[in-house]
Amino acid sequence: MTVYGSEICSGCREFKALMARRGLDVAFVEITRDVDSMRAFLQLRDREDVFAPVRAEGRIGIPAFVREDGAVTLDADEALAWLGEPPREAAPGGCASCG
Repeated sequence: MTVYGSEICSGCREFKALMARRGLDVAFVEITRDVDSMRAFLQLRDREDVFAPVRAEGRIGIPAFVREDGAVTLDADEALAWLGEPPREAAPGGCASCG
C-alpha cells in the first residue's frame, strides 16, 4: 500500500505513527517533498472519484491510501483492513483542510 500525505498534516502524522507502533511498513509519499511527488498525487486526486467530495469542499484529500491493485480510499480504517489490521484505537482529530 502507498500512502500519500505530508508531515504538515496532523492526520498524516498520526497515521504514520500508528504504522510505526504496529510495525507495519508502507510506502509514504511526502507530497510536499518535491514537484514530482506533488504531481503524482495531483494526478491521482484529479482522476479518482473518491476525491470528488474533498475537491468540492476545497480540501486536499490526504492522507490518501492506494492499494496494490489501484483501489483508492481516504478512510484510514479501510486502508488498515486492506493490511489485515484492526481499526485505529481512536479516531484522529485530523486536519480540517487536508482530509
